Amino acid sequence: MADLTQVLRVLSDGRFHSGEELARSLGCSRSAVWKHIRQLREHIDIHAVNGRGYRLQVPIELLDRELILDAVAPPQRDRLAACKVLDVVQSTNDLAMLAAEDRPRDPMAWFAETQTGGRGRRGRTWHSPYARNLYFSFLYPFDMPMLRLAGLSIAVGVELAGLLAELGLQGHGLKWPNDLHWDGRKLAGILIEATGETEGPAYAVIGVGINLDLGELPDWLDQPVASLSETGVEISRNRLAATLLGRMLDMCKRYEARGLEPFVQRWAEYDLYRDRAVRLSGPGLQQEGIARGVCVDGGLRLEVDGVERVFYAGEVSLRSGGADA
Repeated sequence: MADLTQVLRVLSDGRFHSGEELARSLGCSRSAVWKHIRQLREHIDIHAVNGRGYRLQVPIELLDRELILDAVAPPQRDRLAACKVLDVVQSTNDLAMLAAEDRPRDPMAWFAETQTGGRGRRGRTWHSPYARNLYFSFLYPFDMPMLRLAGLSIAVGVELAGLLAELGLQGHGLKWPNDLHWDGRKLAGILIEATGETEGPAYAVIGVGINLDLGELPDWLDQPVASLSETGVEISRNRLAATLLGRMLDMCKRYEARGLEPFVQRWAEYDLYRDRAVRLSGPGLQQEGIARGVCVDGGLRLEVDGVERVFYAGEVSLRSGGADA
């Protein structure tokens, strides 16, 4: 994919570049350039005009490992065992889970330009247009029992909501247990996977997908979605990647030291369903009640007929007013 990335770096400004110019930049033939363009068109829209050359329909910013790491504070950066920026992968979470099998001592991070098998919670497919959104997975070794990771998606959601608020985003909130919405539509999602020993250490893989610019939406998408480009917030993909990476390093360190408790109050600031009528559904479960926030182990507090009960994520889905949220 190295030559394809070189082509994209030339085209990333959105201007026309001739086949001759591209061939000269890559040190290859114009026929090879045409083959590269054909491959790239499987992932991204490239416009061709006789006599003018090729250009991207929409300018893009490719991820750059050095730019990302340079923007992470040295004390945080030095804790990383690895940070990889990849082009096309099936799933960054899959790569992180594979790395977890080696029981690393230090955190690791993966970013990708696109995923062919990106997924969300409950097996949903994640729409992954090339070089438009942020696809990120973070592997962190926790010195704690596996069960204490149950509330990790709550902590990640709080950090992500706070990060976006600092960038100027307004009107966004969190849907238990792991979605961030804006204007009633999904803007970002979190997928937590874990492996390790029951009593520790435990290895958590934190997958985060943030919609920056969704482009044309596919017909199979079965939920309302939003992108950061709609909100008026503008930020470099590399800067956002670095900021997110730094926040995850800090958040995991705090979570390891104090658990979920410091994040519960901040969850309430962004909780979209607090004190609202909701319905929980899942295998063998249909339960209506009033959402009352989250408890210190990440469970949803649900008031049912005046009695508070606690439910956990698993395969449970939260809906509002009987309609899919």
